[in-house]
Amino acid sequence: QLQACGGGLVQAGGSLRLSCAASGRTFSGRHMGWFRQAPGKEREIVAAVSWSGDMTYYADSVKGRFTISRDNAKNTVHLQMNSLKPEDTALYYCAADRFYYSDSFPVADYAYWGQGTLVTVSS
Repeated sequence: QLQACGGGLVQAGGSLRLSCAASGRTFSGRHMGWFRQAPGKEREIVAAVSWSGDMTYYADSVKGRFTISRDNAKNTVHLQMNSLKPEDTALYYCAADRFYYSDSFPVADYAYWGQGTLVTVSS
């Protein structure tokens, strides 16, 4: 139901744009998030956008470098990643909140997950 794409191999300092497309279910009323998991590490939230699109959240490690956005008409969410660092290397997942029009943000119950797209940043 969530399909992430856009990962790849990039040199440090480069950029990538991840996209997450939803099918079979509308996610326009749900908070959406991007998570990542590096080898040997726990999954962590990278960025989130509220269901309305007027609120965003970023992990400290990506603030000023990553931008999350959504297009509710197209049922898609994007993560623009600039100034990439080797420590950004991970499998990136998009996820959707279990609930519609939740007042709780950025804390959400992410119940729907995509399959992940691999981002590798070389030094």
